[in-house]
Amino acid sequence: MTNQKLSICSLILFIAILASSCREPQKKENKNVAQASTLSLHTGDERYLMIDSKESVIKWKGSSLNGLNAQAGYIYLSKGELRIENGQLVGGTVEVDMNTIEDKNHGRDNKLVNHLKDPDFFEVKRFPFSTISITRVNSVNSDHKQVTANLTIKGITKPVAFQTKTEITDETIKANAKLVIDRTKWDVRYKSAKFYANLANQTMSDSIEFDIQIVAKK
Repeated sequence: MTNQKLSICSLILFIAILASSCREPQKKENKNVAQASTLSLHTGDERYLMIDSKESVIKWKGSSLNGLNAQAGYIYLSKGELRIENGQLVGGTVEVDMNTIEDKNHGRDNKLVNHLKDPDFFEVKRFPFSTISITRVNSVNSDHKQVTANLTIKGITKPVAFQTKTEITDETIKANAKLVIDRTKWDVRYKSAKFYANLANQTMSDSIEFDIQIVAKK
């Protein structure tokens, strides 16, 4: 009877040891899988390239409603960065210095430019900077991207969408885009038919065109 009990106890002990040895590799395997999953969240070539304010520029254009009396000029970026992941543009933010507004001849102190800086237009003393913050980028083809961003002017933020052509190397990114906005959405109401009646030929178009040329470097 004693020998039989010993045999049963030995059998139970053997089964327990066998079960324990089978479970241990499974724990290690699960741990390895968890580590691999965590690492996968951090893989990829992610870089931030800083805006070169000397090589970046925005060309602006506005006109009367009938297309006459067109005005154009330049404005410059103060700082910003573009985010690149796996060789593609995926995000970024740029800041525009509204005090750098120029006319088409690069004049900064004249009737036109001073008017653009006053409350009729961009109220630059109160709102010296505007920003463009990219929220989403979708590929159109290898060179062109569809960009969705938040544009802030005069402290008002609205979503905008535009296409950009990008040239990306290990050291730089060049991005060119054309953005057309309805200025009244940012409270730029001067001679807009939406707010003023009987302006006749003095009515100004609500559209402002921006030709954006950005260079960012590592």
